[in-house]
Amino acid sequence: MERMWSRSAPASVREILVDLQRDRDLAYMTVKTVMDTLHRKGLLSREPDGRAFRYRPTQTREQYTASHMGEVLASGSDRRATLLHFLEQIPAEDLAQLREALDQAAGPQTGTAQ
Repeated sequence: MERMWSRSAPASVREILVDLQRDRDLAYMTVKTVMDTLHRKGLLSREPDGRAFRYRPTQTREQYTASHMGEVLASGSDRRATLLHFLEQIPAEDLAQLREALDQAAGPQTGTAQ
């Protein structure tokens, strides 16, 4: 998936193979099998290109990561405790950005309760 996310355009199995072979020797069918599996799981979409396909990610890296974070959170028996343990590990700068994001997600305050 990292190789797919790093591209700005759809890629063929052959293009990904050439990219991967810079690091290690792989067979075409190995890469094709993995890309077909990712397509079947909904992580890649594909469009015909002659006798082959061109693949593209169905989600950004950030969307994919967020969905996994949601799955992990949902799998815990105590969501609050899981979140608190997670927050204890976040650097202060990231916590400040998280606070800003939470404030934006909450939307404008229409008034204060009295």
